[in-house]
Amino acid sequence: MKFNRKRAFLLVIIACACMLLLYGLTYLPRKMMDANPQEVSQITIFDGGSGYELDITDPATIEHIVSDIGGVTFTKNKFALGYMGYSYRLTAYNHKGKVINRFIINSEDTVRYKGFFYKAQGETVDYEYLRQLASANTSR
Repeated sequence: MKFNRKRAFLLVIIACACMLLLYGLTYLPRKMMDANPQEVSQITIFDGGSGYELDITDPATIEHIVSDIGGVTFTKNKFALGYMGYSYRLTAYNHKGKVINRFIINSEDTVRYKGFFYKAQGETVDYEYLRQLASANTSR
């Protein structure tokens, strides 16, 4: 089989275009929490400011957190490598104890997920509710 430069060049162009398209798709708006509240058995909130960890198993509190965060749409913003510290790390578990989702909440409109910052579009996270939960835990 004879080497064809035009064909090789075309294959390289197609491969590059596919990679750019796939990378571009990561910038589509997304939900950080798409789980049904009934699927979540526990949420762990780690307070990055105090170092305290709070395990939430109350169904009403889980419903509030999952519905609130699930109602916010986020768009990828910038690369998060090299940034230190955070407000709250949230981890949701299913009934088998498996992690459903884990991400960091920096503010009411900014989360960190898989190496990137995401900004809220429209609605924001009920950050005050999380702050009150964490402060109630640390005052014990």
